Amino acid sequence: MTETPTLESLRDIITGRFPDLAKARFSLLTTGWASLAVEVDGRLIFKFPRNDEAATSLRREADLLGVIRPVVTMPVPDLTLCAGPPLFSRHAKLAGDHLVSAQYDLLPIDTRQRLATDMARFYAELHRLEPGDMEEAGAHAIKPWLQPDEILRRCCQVLSAELQRYARRTVAAWQDLPADPHGTTYGFFDGHGWNMAFDHQAGRLNGIYDFGDSGFGALHQEFIYTNFISRDLTARIVDAYEALTGRRLDRRRIALLSGILRLSELAELADDPGHMPAMREHVATWAAGDASR
Repeated sequence: MTETPTLESLRDIITGRFPDLAKARFSLLTTGWASLAVEVDGRLIFKFPRNDEAATSLRREADLLGVIRPVVTMPVPDLTLCAGPPLFSRHAKLAGDHLVSAQYDLLPIDTRQRLATDMARFYAELHRLEPGDMEEAGAHAIKPWLQPDEILRRCCQVLSAELQRYARRTVAAWQDLPADPHGTTYGFFDGHGWNMAFDHQAGRLNGIYDFGDSGFGALHQEFIYTNFISRDLTARIVDAYEALTGRRLDRRRIALLSGILRLSELAELADDPGHMPAMREHVATWAAGDASR
């Protein structure tokens, strides 16, 4: 897409392919980085890649989900590609909404534990997939973080003196970190609450979506993204994963990598006035949690 299309133009594309939806209700979901999404009648999702790179990612996601869906307990999208032009996808909506920190903090203990167990099982099942099968489906290494010196150079331009010291300590510890003792695995590597379909009324996770960033990465990195929701949730997931798999995980490594994720994301967006303040707040919030432990 050379320019952001309107809801009306996307409606025309969808109904041109699916005329039975002509009288349906359409709404534009604008939170996706790689694609624009249109919700139809609260039951269907259509994704339109923003550029060629996103189109390639969407094709790969459909192929990966074809391998993943039959072997995981967690509901995931059943993605169908429409070749176009333009290329877009269709899938049934996973009923539920995002899960953010303030919402998680209100959940009762049994609901938190059920969520953690469901996430741990999802990760364990993904990590059992054969690497060769995933490579054949199009999986590759996940996007690397920026180099340590570049992270510091960019972040220190927008951080307070106190947070600059935090950044330097964190990056230094990361540089000293040995290789992951469990090596690499195919994983989701995007398990934050904006990719969850959580039923807040029932207190249950109804599914996980957006596999565009999945791929091969260090196993411990899989567990850092739920820290955007809560450290408590991550701790519960780690405990449940260890019980399911027999693997022992290093909680200090997970915490350190969580800090690096926030610094790397800030570094990538340090020159973006629309997103930089939120990324800086993520760093400050995480650093404050580290200081309180």
